[in-house]
Amino acid sequence: MIRDKSAKKSAKDLPEKAAAKKAAPAKASFRRERVLIKRGIWPIAGCDEAGRGPLAGPVVAAAVILDPDRIPRGIDDSKRLTAEEREKLFDRICATAQVSVAVASPARIDRDNILRASLWALKRAVVALPEQPRHVFVDGRDRLDTACDCEAVIGGDGIVLSIAAASIVAKVTRDRLMCALAQDCPGYGFEQHKGYGVPEHLDALSRLGPTIHHRSFFAPVAAARAKHMPWTVEPVQDLFAVAEVEAQVEAAVEIDASATL
Repeated sequence: MIRDKSAKKSAKDLPEKAAAKKAAPAKASFRRERVLIKRGIWPIAGCDEAGRGPLAGPVVAAAVILDPDRIPRGIDDSKRLTAEEREKLFDRICATAQVSVAVASPARIDRDNILRASLWALKRAVVALPEQPRHVFVDGRDRLDTACDCEAVIGGDGIVLSIAAASIVAKVTRDRLMCALAQDCPGYGFEQHKGYGVPEHLDALSRLGPTIHHRSFFAPVAAARAKHMPWTVEPVQDLFAVAEVEAQVEAAVEIDASATL
């Protein structure tokens, strides 16, 4: 009896192929939006931001209201798409949907912190939409203080299609801004790494020092600022030494008061 080894091997590989197929992440869908539409809730916006992690450049937030009858094919979490795919989808989304963008500058990030600046930009993007939504989906854990219902969805850019569309708009807009900043600040490679803390960027920071587009209180930027612009760094007081001096002053005052009596 001759056994077909190839058949046996292919049968053995079936569970592995099925597992690999099952492990592949599902694309974002319009399912949650359709549930709300059936309940008479419309317009529905999705919003997301790009640029929380970089050492330089703004945070860019986008809000999108997709037209249920004209949804571009291929929309997904921007991180799963190539730069070329994002650019094509950006144009299609802007041509068929209601879109708005808001920017939180490095100065605002320094003043408010990165989380507050991001939430501020997201809310501004929602308010700037041509038509105010009755429901908002936002990526992440934090709901926005909007006039309508707001639902935070962790990993929402890979789940909710409206958020995925916003993630594409925010990412493409920010990438274009960073390429423009690269023209004003040559030598940092903004057009390549978009402000993230890659080795090339850290090396440029060490050699050239920070620009006005860097976020002052992010650790690598603060270290570069201390190296190149030490006069801008406020000295840190030794709290224990201050407390000791104050105690000595109080003791001297008490001794002087007792001597006077």
